[in-house]
Order: sequence, then structure tokens, then C-alpha cells
Amino acid sequence: MKKLFIVAFALLVAGKVSAQDSKGLNFGIKGGVNFSNIIKTDDSDFKTDYNTGFNAGLYVSIPIVDRLSFQPELMFSQKGYKSERTGILGDGTLTQTTNWIEVPILAKISPVAGFNIVIGPQVSFLTKTNTKYEGTFTNAQQTTYEDDADKFKKSIVGGVLGAGFDISKNLSLNARYALDFQKNNEDGTNETPAFKNQVWQAGLALHF
Repeated sequence: MKKLFIVAFALLVAGKVSAQDSKGLNFGIKGGVNFSNIIKTDDSDFKTDYNTGFNAGLYVSIPIVDRLSFQPELMFSQKGYKSERTGILGDGTLTQTTNWIEVPILAKISPVAGFNIVIGPQVSFLTKTNTKYEGTFTNAQQTTYEDDADKFKKSIVGGVLGAGFDISKNLSLNARYALDFQKNNEDGTNETPAFKNQVWQAGLALHF
């Protein structure tokens, strides 16, 4: 499923590029830092803090009409959360990091020169979950959380809203908020309730 979607994405971009005049077209690489957390959907007592990760990938910006472009991207992004846990197995800190391949399909609006707004959907494909528990009886706790992680959805639809500022002709600063529209799974457990990922991103983009 993931491979088919990425191939379809590449063909779509190639078709759009070939159909457009090269004037105004730009592509490049981008990357930055993620500050991720979760929105609990069924357990308000499950307290979490932000987890730090990173994002990196490729993009192409294809002009459609004046001040409006189509910007598909192919990104690697880390999400997750931290949680202080207490219980009969002891106290400790849980850090859960999830790695994703993401395909944002964005509209890029440029109301003034040097500034833009991006908005649109994205599809995220889970590639890896890393659970780290630091505390009493670490191995027993970590096994429990990893068993829960095996039940996470492997693909999720979400949305992106952000803004960008041109620092120079070939470099820009960008900031975004991304939110999953779907839960990680439909049925949570005592250790891991059902939740939605959310992430704040800040980074740089290099245009070619």
C-alpha cells in the first residue's frame, strides 16, 4: 500500500511538472525539528509532555495561477510523546517515538512576496515505533508498551497548516502544525489510550 501510494505520488508530480511551464517552478530539500505530543481521545487522566524529533525530505512547488501553487512533498518525520508513569510496577518516564514516511499534498498561497501559507491533507505511513521506559522494572514495562504499539495503524490521514518566510533567493524558514485526523487505534488500553498525533515543526528549506 505504501509503495503503491508513493509511486502514484511520483507519477502525479511528474505529470504536473511536465504540464507546467518551467517558469516559477522550484524544488528542493527541507528539514527541521519536531515538537510532538498526542491528543487523548478517551482518557483525560493520561498526562503527556512533548517529545523532540526531526523531519527531512523533498518537495516541488508547481505554479497553478498567480499567487497559488501546488506543493507535494515526500517527508520523513518523527512523532511521539513522553509520559510520567506510576503504578504497581514502579515509577518512571515513558518515551515513545514513532517514525513516519509522510506525503503532504499542499496548496501554497503567496499573498505577498517572500511570504507564503500552506494548507492541505497528508497521508502518513508508520515505519517504526521505539518505546523507551526509564524506571523501576524497566523490561517488564517496556514489553507491555511495545505489545500495544504493535496494534497501531500503519497508515493515517491528517492535515497540515503552516507558513514560510524567504530568507534569501534559495533559502526559506518555515513553521507548521500537523494533526492526524484518525486515532492510532480504535481501542486503547490501560497503558496506551487511543490518541491522535499532533506535531509542531520548524525548519529550513533549500530551493534549487
